[in-house]
Amino acid sequence: MIMEGEINNFIMVWVSALVSLCYCHTIGKAIPKGTSRLLSILPVICLFLILPLNLTTIHLGGPSSFFLAWLATFKLLLFAYGEGPLSSSSKPISFSRFISIACLPIKIQNHPSPKNPQKPLSTKNNEHPSLQRPRHFNKSPLNYGTKVLLLATYGPVHDNKDHLHPKILLLLYSIHLYIALEILLGIFAALTQALLGVELEPQFDEPYLAISLQDFWGRRWNLMVSRILHPTVYNPVRSISSRWIGRKWAPLPAVIAVFFVSGLMHEIIFYYIGRLKPRWELTCFFLIHGFCLAIEIAIKKALNGAWCLPKVVSGLLTLTFVAITGLWLFMPSLIRCEVDVKIYREAATTYMRFFKDVVSVLRSHFFDVVLVPEGFLKAKILGSK
Repeated sequence: MIMEGEINNFIMVWVSALVSLCYCHTIGKAIPKGTSRLLSILPVICLFLILPLNLTTIHLGGPSSFFLAWLATFKLLLFAYGEGPLSSSSKPISFSRFISIACLPIKIQNHPSPKNPQKPLSTKNNEHPSLQRPRHFNKSPLNYGTKVLLLATYGPVHDNKDHLHPKILLLLYSIHLYIALEILLGIFAALTQALLGVELEPQFDEPYLAISLQDFWGRRWNLMVSRILHPTVYNPVRSISSRWIGRKWAPLPAVIAVFFVSGLMHEIIFYYIGRLKPRWELTCFFLIHGFCLAIEIAIKKALNGAWCLPKVVSGLLTLTFVAITGLWLFMPSLIRCEVDVKIYREAATTYMRFFKDVVSVLRSHFFDVVLVPEGFLKAKILGSK
């Protein structure tokens, strides 16, 4: 009954979101960009921050809160001023594309023509990783197959968590979290690509191969977030900072501001998931990474490419730093929200109901199925009715 109520709430949440986005699409045609448009869509932004409170499960509430309360609200803020993926300089984008881009964590890939290949990026953009365009790549079925198999180990790990060292358990959970995010976002991207017939930019690019924090956060990890935070936070802060400390060093406070906002948004998402008062561990995690990334950028500017660590060494240091800070500040917040328990319980409930439905169909059409005391199924073929 709980899942049935959650599904009803889920439908209500997304119907409300779609109706609100229809309104925003209409507003975009009727009201010019600027403060007037912002005031017109501000109620929708407030609604998107409230809607996830109607959901309590991880599988439905988690993605919905991320899509609506974070990505959609930031996209609408940009849309109010004629910026971002929901706006077009030539002509208004179609309704279906507006809805898809607003609701889902996707970005349409703009391919150069074969006769005019993309030129290398100017070194002026190297101060911030999110300015780099992602490499075009297609992951092999073996890549996804391996990750699905690794994700399937979540059940056995959860069943034996009392026998594992707490840090080892958190490390395994963090691997599962990354794989689940990549698969989930990949599914949404594949469905959208099939429906709209467009090429989409990747969400993850093997973050375990990162050779620096710049590489990890800007080119490999959850790229949709960095692309949204760049125009909404990075650009305005860099513009303001350049008046005080000059254009050369203005990216540094802008980077810190991006990570601070990211930390706050993670606190909000985790509140939707766990309904627990924030302890600001997530904000500290992202602030630490923001300051360290700013230091990394400053060192690179000072050295101007004169010297750098071997990629093997820098990659190992990067992953070690991410793992240590993640196990210290990020993963405990997940455990405090009982995300591991909720995922296991919801998955077990779903699989059990699916199993019962399959047994019911078999009994109705093909087999006389009896559950014997030993826990095995005894089937007598009756033939199809």
